[in-house]
Amino acid sequence: MGAGAIAKVDLPGDRYRRYYEGFANSALWPVLHSRPDLIRTDEDDYAAYCEINAMMARGLRSFLRPDALVWVHDYHFLTLAQELRRLGVDRPIGFFLHTPFPDRASFSCLPRHRELVRAMLQYDLLGFQTDGDRANFADYVRKEIGLTVPAQAFVVETKTRIETFPIGINTQAFANDAIKAAARPEVARLRGSLQETKLVIGVDRIDYSKGLENRFRAFDLLFRTSPELKRQVSLLQIGLPSRGQIATYGRLQTELAAQVSDVNGRHGEADWQPIRYLNKGYAQSTLAGFYRTAQVGLVTPLHDGMNLVAKEYVAAQNPLQPGVLVLSKFAGAAEQLDAALLVNPNDMADMTQAIRHALAMPLNERRERWETMMAVLEDTDVDTWFADFMASLAKSARLPQIIPSRETAITPLITPTGLAAVKSS
Repeated sequence: MGAGAIAKVDLPGDRYRRYYEGFANSALWPVLHSRPDLIRTDEDDYAAYCEINAMMARGLRSFLRPDALVWVHDYHFLTLAQELRRLGVDRPIGFFLHTPFPDRASFSCLPRHRELVRAMLQYDLLGFQTDGDRANFADYVRKEIGLTVPAQAFVVETKTRIETFPIGINTQAFANDAIKAAARPEVARLRGSLQETKLVIGVDRIDYSKGLENRFRAFDLLFRTSPELKRQVSLLQIGLPSRGQIATYGRLQTELAAQVSDVNGRHGEADWQPIRYLNKGYAQSTLAGFYRTAQVGLVTPLHDGMNLVAKEYVAAQNPLQPGVLVLSKFAGAAEQLDAALLVNPNDMADMTQAIRHALAMPLNERRERWETMMAVLEDTDVDTWFADFMASLAKSARLPQIIPSRETAITPLITPTGLAAVKSS
């Protein structure tokens, strides 16, 4: 299979639903985001999760070349390496977790948590977004599994390395898209609609981890405590519906729509609304133009593995007139982008004050903060992330060292259509 090729693996519908909507997104997702109270699952969901991982392993094995490195992504495939090992695959296998990894107490609420972590230790390399996530996993392994993890984060008994690889974006390409996007009709219409009003932008999937309810509360508080800002600023919130078949998500969509209506009804005028709330997606190139238009980027998840919207907002800015990033302390991006205005998304007054600060920030301070963050993005872009992970996988593999390339990395993915894909990166 050549670079960039995709092979689809058919999955039985009922088992897929129990795997994806059941264990993956009604058990793993909430616990990984430190919300064990939202776990809704049963033993059949877990059985389906293991079955789908086994099916993916069988599909993947047929594509493995003698020099292949396997790179597995995200919480959908925690047991995939174990299934590959059962099939006799001894190639280097790495895993990257895009979500956070919670503290030991939270993860221990998950059914079959020890089985899952033992399966994860069949990987040669486990990659996490932040040092905190990696430390949480190491603490779990030491205290729940009883294995030895010295300071360098190497599980002695299984020879599994656990390391930090903060994911990046294609920084320069996104910056170029933002410049070109000025000519796009949607971007021009947005600018025309603002007149003298300043724009704050948020772009998120509709998910309880994103903190949208608190974000809307903060905007309500902003106009209650600073009524002079009415008609001077508005929030454009793009909320992409997701996992609507899961009851928790359906309720959240309804509650958010009602909350926006309430805020707009209380503070809005005939020709101005505090919050523009859109439940549809836009092309990345259009979003780049939206980001460049906005004076403030508001990224305030309650818990997030990284949050690339924060990085995209920074990359999209005009160097001569950059906007200000307001960023949750609990997004992985906060470890790298500490020149943003960092906030506690559970503290409405803190967020409101940060928005005021961002709107009033002088140009020299905006430029200084932006230049600091942009330098980080350029040094840690997506190509660096890829190269660092693959080099570490080759070094940590339980085989003689291999020189990795994009052609020798096979990456299993899961598509939104319910088909599993095996992609050569």
